[in-house]
Amino acid sequence: MVSSSAIAFGIALVASFALTWPVRQIAIYAGFVDRPSARKVHLRPMPLLGGVAIYAGFVIAVAITVPASMRMEVVGILVGATLLAVTGILDDGGKLHHQVKLFVSMPLAACILVGVGVHAQVFSQLFAGRVGELLDTLLTVFWVVGITAAFSILDHMDGLCAGIAAVAAAFFTLSAALNGQRLVCTLAAAALGASLGFLRWNFAPAKIFMGDGGAMFLGFLMATLGLKLRPAVTHPLDWLTPVLILIVPIFDTTLISISRLRRGMLPFTSPGKDHTAHRLSNRGLGHKRAVLRMYAVGTIFGILGLVVSRLPYFEIAVLCGLLLVAGAAAVIVLERSPYEDQRRSLNSASAREQLTSTR
Repeated sequence: MVSSSAIAFGIALVASFALTWPVRQIAIYAGFVDRPSARKVHLRPMPLLGGVAIYAGFVIAVAITVPASMRMEVVGILVGATLLAVTGILDDGGKLHHQVKLFVSMPLAACILVGVGVHAQVFSQLFAGRVGELLDTLLTVFWVVGITAAFSILDHMDGLCAGIAAVAAAFFTLSAALNGQRLVCTLAAAALGASLGFLRWNFAPAKIFMGDGGAMFLGFLMATLGLKLRPAVTHPLDWLTPVLILIVPIFDTTLISISRLRRGMLPFTSPGKDHTAHRLSNRGLGHKRAVLRMYAVGTIFGILGLVVSRLPYFEIAVLCGLLLVAGAAAVIVLERSPYEDQRRSLNSASAREQLTSTR
């Protein structure tokens, strides 16, 4: 298991790293560039399509290392992942309404996972028969859509989305290896390699962005790994492990949802500079240190994710209580931190455009 995972990691790392530069040139030639605007932090046009290199690195690694006996399930996973990658690329090119991603592509990809047997197993431990199965199916759709969307909106600062995906994939790899899950270990190792290979080009100062195609692809992979992760000894609170491993995108989505709803805005249709990393940067850390701080948080919670299922119930309850209190406190502190109000930003941009047009 270790050797196949190591090979998958190496292939994905090399392939993703090597393919990013030619993909960058293609993006520039084809006009797939992200231009600066009032709601973005970069100051010059940046090539998109980096997700193509991530996707290719992962697929090549999996095609070479996954045994034939396990490929049927992997094909189903790749179908869902490909659907989201293509949807994201079309959205990056302005060929698709952004709500299609959230309300069509993401739920459909989740249903594909359920169709190949990848689903949550939380309520089925509590309710026997169809009731538990139905609730687990609904939970699967909610989880996949939520995590995929969280990674989609996490891609707002150099190196952030790829780095957080790499941290999460590293802990999924380690957890799967400790619990003897060969397929999960290989998939996670390939995701880790593909993320790190691209991160070399994407870390500040970035030379290319992954775009929504890459962010949604990675988000879907992380959601899938979370669903497939199973400890050697079953535990009713096993679901806490993937939640803790993916706490950074979960927290960021929670923060901006609360903040934007409080300001009368829709969370997923009102992009702006009010994410966790933006607020940390505005508190004096700057972009690079804010991203590194979020890597550190992801690492700490990844470690907690590895040990939580091995704790007694009382200690888990105490830990969850402390984490909820800490999370609420973090939301309050960060909501009071300086950030750029999107409505104000858009109004300023509109005013500048009108002023320019009259000159």
